[in-house]
Amino acid sequence: MVEIDRKVIFNSLFLSLLLCSSWIQISNCSKPVGVARKDDIPFIKCQVCEILAKELYEQVRDKQAKISPKKISEYDVIEISENVCNLKKQEADWILKVDIVEQGDRLELVEQDSEGQCGSECKTIERACQEVIGYYDTDVAEYIYKKKPTLGSLVNFLCKDTTNACSTKPPPVPKGREPGEIFVPKSAKEAEMEKMMKSMQGMPGAPGMKMYSREELMSGKGFDDEDADDDDDEEQSLPSNLGKILREKESNSKKVDWKQKITKGIRNVGEATKKHATKMAFKLQKWWKKSKSAKVEL
Repeated sequence: MVEIDRKVIFNSLFLSLLLCSSWIQISNCSKPVGVARKDDIPFIKCQVCEILAKELYEQVRDKQAKISPKKISEYDVIEISENVCNLKKQEADWILKVDIVEQGDRLELVEQDSEGQCGSECKTIERACQEVIGYYDTDVAEYIYKKKPTLGSLVNFLCKDTTNACSTKPPPVPKGREPGEIFVPKSAKEAEMEKMMKSMQGMPGAPGMKMYSREELMSGKGFDDEDADDDDDEEQSLPSNLGKILREKESNSKKVDWKQKITKGIRNVGEATKKHATKMAFKLQKWWKKSKSAKVEL
């Protein structure tokens, strides 16, 4: 068991090393996490719901076009609806492009051309999105899969029929409300790196991956793990071994794209695992609904 854990730790750290080694420095490795402003949610909930419906519609459409002529499965639609409000998933990247702008006594959501840094506004939109779809994600997915609605029909179903997100007009914003932060676009390199890291979250061999600067990788610093066993000398020596590997890699004249090879292998395994888990979850939900129906009839 110890041997397996060592391999997992080494693989995740080594993969992080390879992903970061192509950049001179990742300056925002330890960013402060934004906190959702719950008081702002009533002012933006309807707008979030409308954008959410648009994202669900477009992501399902794009997924169908990608796998055509094969038809999209209900499992695929459920996966999109479950992830679309979770910033840890790629399906929720749309949230990073939305800015909350003060317009008199109301807040307006403005979609930007590029992704921005995720602060309190980003977290507020995520929270509002989660409150909208709540426990209705599978119901919405089933509606999309079976009815194949237009965008307008989906907006009405999600924002008016299923939830009350747009049932009433949002209240005016209090005059003493503190303005939100300025929208700060991400650099192209940073956005690319975060997308790659996000796509590997939860994949076998890459749990809890973090980004490190080039200097940290070369020196072996910044890899301290509070949960690691202090008595295990071999595990403690991993950071310095990684620095040695990086130096050897740079001195090698042959330019081999290790990042591409490793990420491709992990992605294939991860996608298969994730798809199987989604299918099992869907079957369990179906069984639970049938079980509840049977009890009601009795």
